[in-house]
Amino acid sequence: MKLVKILVAFVAFLGLASCGKPSKFVAYKGPEITSIVVQKENRRMFLMNGNSVVKAYDFELGFTPEGHKQFEGDGKTPEGTYRISHRNPRSAYHLSLGISYPNTRDAEFARSQGKKPGGDIFIHGTPKSELGKDDWTAGCIAVTNEEIEEIYAMVKDGTPIFIYP
Repeated sequence: MKLVKILVAFVAFLGLASCGKPSKFVAYKGPEITSIVVQKENRRMFLMNGNSVVKAYDFELGFTPEGHKQFEGDGKTPEGTYRISHRNPRSAYHLSLGISYPNTRDAEFARSQGKKPGGDIFIHGTPKSELGKDDWTAGCIAVTNEEIEEIYAMVKDGTPIFIYP
């Protein structure tokens, strides 16, 4: 009888221990993501392993979605070849993966126009206040919070990202 009470107490303890807020950090054990392909016009992002699509996502862009980002505050999302530069586990947008914008060419062009190129371009989650809104970011690529958890787990720093118009 005592053993039954101990087992019941242990099972109850395990149940209570798992009642907390779920972790935003998930594990990934699938194929390596070797690149990310972003099609701005179609609002589709593909996580690739070689030539195979591992996972695809819809997303929102900057508030001025057409064209290549050139200057700070223009609301555009960059176009071109970049890399995932870093990750932010404490992002104001749940989780985020940094995109290596601006590159040397982007920075030189902005300087030649007497402006700043901007920066802090990320793939990130979506706060509740922005759910359902179209193209609301300052130039980032926004997915749902659940999706950024998957992407954050799947994509390593240094992964190339190809952003097409």
